[in-house]
Amino acid sequence: MNWAEIGTYAAAVFLLVGALFTLVGAIGLLRFNDAMTRLHAPTKVGTVGIGALLLASMTASFVFGEGSFHELLIMAFLFVTAPISANFMSKVNIHRKTCVPPPVPPHGETWSTLVKDEIDQVPTGTQS
Repeated sequence: MNWAEIGTYAAAVFLLVGALFTLVGAIGLLRFNDAMTRLHAPTKVGTVGIGALLLASMTASFVFGEGSFHELLIMAFLFVTAPISANFMSKVNIHRKTCVPPPVPPHGETWSTLVKDEIDQVPTGTQS
């Protein structure tokens, strides 16, 4: 068995893992009931699935021709932006009160996403 065959099998395994994770994320997106649980499926599972598919693409490009590192840039962008966008979407759900409210924090404080600054307390008719 040479390196080309090993690389081909590795790319196939990465493709299968990526397809499986992406399928699980899609099923979770369809099956979950509320927005917060629907948000969980594609952000967590989908990121791993897309990462495995990109890893398969990178492995195949190194095996069958000249290597490519473009997939690493795509993975870095995906791994940085997916959690941030999921965080913002969950904050919108909390503020719109379309989900179960967060648990009561200790010592009578409040969660940082629910803190109202003094600038937010200005009456609507006095804004300039």
